[in-house]
Amino acid sequence: MENKTKRPTGMFGFTIVWLGQIVSVLASSMSQFGLSIWMYDQTKSALAMGVMQVFFITPFLLISPIAGVMVDRHNRKMMMMVSDLGAGLATLSILALQYFGILEFWHLYVTSIIYGLGMAFQWPAYSAAISTMVPKEQYGRANGMMSIIEAGPGVFAPLMAGALLPVLGLTGLLFLDVATFIFAIGALLVVYIPQPVRTEEGQQGQGSVWKEAAYGFKYIFARPSLLGLQLIFFIGNLFSGIGYTVLAPMILARTDSNSLIFGSVETAGAIGGLVGGLIMSAWGGFKRRVHGVLIGWIWAGIGMAVIGLTGGLPVWITGIILGSLISPLINGSNQAIWQAKVAPDVQGRVFSARRLIAWFTNPISPLIAGSLADFVLEPAMRTDSGLSLTFGWLVGTGPGSGMGLLLVICGVFGALVGVAGYFSPAIRNAEDILPDHDELPVSPA
Repeated sequence: MENKTKRPTGMFGFTIVWLGQIVSVLASSMSQFGLSIWMYDQTKSALAMGVMQVFFITPFLLISPIAGVMVDRHNRKMMMMVSDLGAGLATLSILALQYFGILEFWHLYVTSIIYGLGMAFQWPAYSAAISTMVPKEQYGRANGMMSIIEAGPGVFAPLMAGALLPVLGLTGLLFLDVATFIFAIGALLVVYIPQPVRTEEGQQGQGSVWKEAAYGFKYIFARPSLLGLQLIFFIGNLFSGIGYTVLAPMILARTDSNSLIFGSVETAGAIGGLVGGLIMSAWGGFKRRVHGVLIGWIWAGIGMAVIGLTGGLPVWITGIILGSLISPLINGSNQAIWQAKVAPDVQGRVFSARRLIAWFTNPISPLIAGSLADFVLEPAMRTDSGLSLTFGWLVGTGPGSGMGLLLVICGVFGALVGVAGYFSPAIRNAEDILPDHDELPVSPA
């Protein structure tokens, strides 16, 4: 499609959008840091803070299939703006309440709902926009840049917020956050984002909102290669979620609640993710992207298993860097496959369905992890049991060792998920089996 407006597009245009997003996400992470401190000071309750995540994730998941339909039906740039606008309105509401001195903790629950609704549009909209803005040989690099947006704020936001909070206060951080939303929307306004060419696949999926929402799931289940890749992530995320649920309590149990040591491990993980994103942005990943997915899961599983071993801080930092360093390669390679193979005019629906399936494990993993840790593994590893005698040399004994063993088990199974992918021809040869979307028939209408 010709760029008649002469506005920036391609990798240059995408970089402008990316810069707007990374500035906005950094400011949002800083304000979230300040709000977390404020929330805990008000409630002194970890449960009250956890409920905020429930208010965010529930509307997010419920509206995701509909958001995918809207992304495919309407202008991609407008849908990207909707996601930023939703988050910006939520922050603006908190800023107003804080400025007038009437902010209460339950207000954050309401704004979490608004934020969740806005964010439901963001991932499918931005993922689908990459497919039309960027040449397909640059998908890996573009997705590597997007992974920096996820990892970078984890390194810099706490440091910057800690320095600015005493100077600007919570109101100042919230004002800065709102200003950067305007900056992000401005970056979108100056670039050209082509609309996708209408394909026969897209025409087949047209109908009511509910039919189009279901089409994303039907599309995946009708293609064994895409379904196989999705199952790799579904099962891998289940083990990953179980393992990383007990990361914080394991470290705190083994260090007598030393927050400095825990913070050092968290920071190391964020740095690993940032470095991995920079590498992926420069390299673009394996030419055969399925290797990035499967080898990546094997590597990530090994990293998780290392975290559970006895040895203290050096071992924990080594393991978390191994896992976080490879994450951009896994996600960027997988995303590039889907962006190359799925018709752009149905990517909103298909990608929303992907996210819903992948995140289905989020509420399940903590329940499994907590039950196994509290009632099975921790008691067994603190006494002279068969488990402690068998695995004590590997993960130690005493407080935290049961959770360490759970991390090792989940890491091994996570690595086996990647190995299993090589035994499935539908997954191993996905890039050969599935045609690229630019080879699909174009709709005459």
